Amino acid sequence: MSDQLQSLEELGSALGSGDAAVESQPVHVQKLDAQGRAYATGKRKDAVARVWVRPGTGKIQINKKDYTGYFARPVLQMVIRQPIVAADRDGQFDIVATVSGGGLSGQAGAVRHGIAKALTHYEPELRSVLKRGGFLTRDSRVVERKKYGRRKARRSFQFSKR
Repeated sequence: MSDQLQSLEELGSALGSGDAAVESQPVHVQKLDAQGRAYATGKRKDAVARVWVRPGTGKIQINKKDYTGYFARPVLQMVIRQPIVAADRDGQFDIVATVSGGGLSGQAGAVRHGIAKALTHYEPELRSVLKRGGFLTRDSRVVERKKYGRRKARRSFQFSKR
């Protein structure tokens, strides 16, 4: 115990090479397919969206339709565009998505999740911006199953004494 360390460099040399800690951090790299697109899967509730992102003019296509035709409500259109606006990449990428399962709200959330993930695969430096906005977190809330002896998942039948 007579050897007391006076600086962080001495601590690093005492523990071994200081570069090992730097190498253990995950490195995010660009992941593209043969056509130069980034692919990701987004999920919310029962909806699953497969999303491809490639450089382009900003066209968003969902199930071979324009996103304004597929999601008629302006709120759902805004939800889909949130990760693109947060990353400040509006009008720079063409997005093609196929979505199935669930309702419109769940499908919009799934497409949003998929777009955010695909953007991080195309440009890894956007990860911190999208993570801060909460777009990379999968909303894991799903419908609770119905139980035996109950009317719904938790709702019981009305009690009657007679």
